[in-house]
Amino acid sequence: SDISLGVLKWKSRRGLLENDLILQKFFQKHQFSLTSKDKSGLELLLGLNDNDLLDLFLKRSELTESLNTPMVRDVLEKLRSL
Repeated sequence: SDISLGVLKWKSRRGLLENDLILQKFFQKHQFSLTSKDKSGLELLLGLNDNDLLDLFLKRSELTESLNTPMVRDVLEKLRSL
């Protein structure tokens, strides 16, 4: 089932300010154009801890095998291009 935008925004409130800022900007730009695949990919990314998430956002690391799927890559690309 399609995860709601509200739930995603709630899960996006992170301990690291940098992540919060990136995710806020992401929602400002993309919240009305997110597909259900984008939302699922974002939900998977949000399962990571803050430091791993920030490393991905800043291209200091790449997706692990289990997360390296088209829907996660697509949403990560959007997050990285802000």
